[in-house]
Amino acid sequence: MIVGIPKETYPGERRVALVPKLVPNLIKAGFEVLCQAGAGEAAGYGDEQYQEKGARLLPDREAVFSAAQIVVQVLGVGANDITGDADLALLRPEQTVIGFLRPLGSLEVVERLASTGATAFSLELVPRTTRAQAMDALSSMATISGYKAILAAADALPSIFPMLTTAAGTITPARVLIMGVGVAGLQAIATARRLGGVVSAYDLRPAVKEQVLSLGARFVELPIEAKDAQDARGYGRAQDEAFYARQRDLLARVVGESDVVITAAVVPGRKSPVLVTAEMVRGMARGSVIFDLAAERGGNCELTRAGETIVVDGVTIIGQVNVASGVPHHASQLYARNILSFLLHVVKDGRLELDTQDDIVRETMLTRGGQIVNARVREFFSLPGLAIAPAT
Repeated sequence: MIVGIPKETYPGERRVALVPKLVPNLIKAGFEVLCQAGAGEAAGYGDEQYQEKGARLLPDREAVFSAAQIVVQVLGVGANDITGDADLALLRPEQTVIGFLRPLGSLEVVERLASTGATAFSLELVPRTTRAQAMDALSSMATISGYKAILAAADALPSIFPMLTTAAGTITPARVLIMGVGVAGLQAIATARRLGGVVSAYDLRPAVKEQVLSLGARFVELPIEAKDAQDARGYGRAQDEAFYARQRDLLARVVGESDVVITAAVVPGRKSPVLVTAEMVRGMARGSVIFDLAAERGGNCELTRAGETIVVDGVTIIGQVNVASGVPHHASQLYARNILSFLLHVVKDGRLELDTQDDIVRETMLTRGGQIVNARVREFFSLPGLAIAPAT
């Protein structure tokens, strides 16, 4: 089986789907590995490193897609909404593509991907089970994003995080609020604590309270209760506007007392809920910082502008997107481990095994034989059930 590693084309993307260290693992498993020249350069992995580990270097993207049976990417068609469509012309039937594909983003894009005839596996759909844990690329990248958000916020804050007692007086610690305690939120808590901040966290799912407390943060409890707060995959469910309005009223004081607010509340396939209003921003002290990890999906802060950093009434609002790409070396290492685990799971004895009784295969396979075959995606877009099972 021939695996190809093309260079990422999303503007500013610095990660690479496979790192040199893991090439021997694939070769030992019977794969041949092809790598586009310069694919790992931005992440700190030179062409010579890939060659030393046994990969064959190809000069351009077209050569990789033409020769590879399996193409592995970080941001593939759909997730790369700027230049990703160019890859559609390079895909062919009997070819497989694996990566982030944003399956709940645009039906039109997913249909175009299906029309290529290629089999596509979307890593956003990896089930959150023990068996699939090593393939959970969303969690890997969220870990990086939570870490990076705190560092960026600390850099933008005109004061320091830890308490200091000096001959010139005592400096009080920064007060940090994390809103949305998924993987990114938990890593943000841990990082802020290590920097010496006093950390509080809020999530509409009461079940995360124990995790927050275990990291040494305070859990903010509100006298309101969400309905069906958590879905089967562990993500928060979208609530009605009445709930969010009441939530904002109750959180206004906590936000106003915070020096740093990290928002990380996302609902898969939906616009992010507004947790911080313009009025709440005006209630924050000058010099405070908001880092909105949900910026790409509309933002948890009403004033966030995706891809921009703005200052409103003295408060810095960071709407950086593709945050994990800011730590490309280690982000690529983690992502590559996820890709390796997935490849070794779906390829046996040199052939792709599409056993739809396997929940990992069934839940991640997005397109096959010219059709959208994922039940969750079809239901999300209100598509009728498949009349005929896709060819295997």
